[in-house]
Amino acid sequence: MSTADATVPCAAETSRLRSPASRSPAARPANYLADLDYSVVQQCMHCGLCLPTCPTYDFTKIERHSPRGRIALMRAIADERLPVTRTFGEEMYFCLGCLACMSACPAGVNYAELFERARAEVERRRLLDSPFRRFIRWLTIRWLFMDLRRLRLAARLLRVYQWRWLGLQKMVRERGLNRLLPKRWRELEQLTPTIPRRFSHQLIPEVLPPKGPRRARVALLTGCAQDVIFSDVNRDTAEVLAWNGCEVYTPPKQHCCGSLHAHNGELELARELARRNIDLFPPGRFDAIISNAGGCGSHLKHYGRLLADDPDYAERARLWDQKARDVHEFLAELGLRPPPAEGQPERVVTYHESCHLSHGQGIVAQPRQLLRAIPNLRLVELPESNWCCGSAGIYNLIQPEMANRLLDRKIRHIRQTGATIVATGNTGCQLQLINGLRAAGLGLRVVHPMTLLAEAYRAAEAASRRPTAPAQRG
Repeated sequence: MSTADATVPCAAETSRLRSPASRSPAARPANYLADLDYSVVQQCMHCGLCLPTCPTYDFTKIERHSPRGRIALMRAIADERLPVTRTFGEEMYFCLGCLACMSACPAGVNYAELFERARAEVERRRLLDSPFRRFIRWLTIRWLFMDLRRLRLAARLLRVYQWRWLGLQKMVRERGLNRLLPKRWRELEQLTPTIPRRFSHQLIPEVLPPKGPRRARVALLTGCAQDVIFSDVNRDTAEVLAWNGCEVYTPPKQHCCGSLHAHNGELELARELARRNIDLFPPGRFDAIISNAGGCGSHLKHYGRLLADDPDYAERARLWDQKARDVHEFLAELGLRPPPAEGQPERVVTYHESCHLSHGQGIVAQPRQLLRAIPNLRLVELPESNWCCGSAGIYNLIQPEMANRLLDRKIRHIRQTGATIVATGNTGCQLQLINGLRAAGLGLRVVHPMTLLAEAYRAAEAASRRPTAPAQRG
């Protein structure tokens, strides 16, 4: 997108503007920003403490590419001082939505809500529309991710393409057939994730009993991309919970959490998915509703806000928010049973923080606490561990240039650690780092902390089964 700056109203100008709530209903525009509680827009003090934390501003040093600049644009549109233009739409999609600004903000500005509302307004007005974009959004957001049976079908077809004995992917790449594709499609083909042989419902029983006395009854959300790309992470998560005394309920037919929809301007579809999940996992029946993906978890904790105006779901959504937990957070609260030391290999691990886990949910210490509980594991701190890797949902697909700059920066820091394993608690981050490290020629392993914990429990269990050698007589 163009880096030419846009006119951004200053704080003094915007402070004189009237709240949309003070206008007559006939005068108010029917849009997501104008209908937002105006106090959310007014919170920004324009202090600038968010600027050093914003990856796009750090790169361009242009005000409108900062959280402060974007909020000023939103506020001017809410006050009808600026028209909603294509430039505004491009700016909202140039934002990563990493929420680092929320961690830095002394005023507690809810940028996540502003960001979602702004993108919803962009989509309502079809500012970035084209026939191709409409088709891709329909295919992905409205069709594939509204029914995960379709997503699993698409993943199975991709798995056939990747089968070694069939050799289709190998033939396409080695014979250069992918050169027939447009440049961007060639790049995307190289990023295609490896589809596992089995999905989550084939790896996890619907009810997994606890090992030992039951300490909690929990529900496990297996996600959408997580289910078809990293189903082993879901299996590992369920087993770690069981090893820690949890009865784990994992229904085979689940729904997307709706974060993809909310972050891409489809709030009504996000609300529909929230209702489906509340019906599938009645929050009153569980001690906790567990997510193991930072991006999903950040969205799942705000069903109450999303359904606040729904008389049939508002109360249940508020209870859902109280029960929704990231798995690291939950295990730290419950009290982790550390894996026994027997049979544990020595490992050097560094930890990359998912933006929506650290900034969106404020979960920073707990993953490190769990990793340090694994015997013979040495945790090396990653420089700029909470700086975005460039995945940011689908950002690496729609803004590849900026995403690759962020990924290169992350890989440089990973090299410095000397670690052989990179742990991260989000699906998009895991896939982004796998592709980045492979492109850089680094043979590092990228795993979820739950996988490392599950491996530690299994290693200890296997060691306990080995027969001990008889003592030699003197």
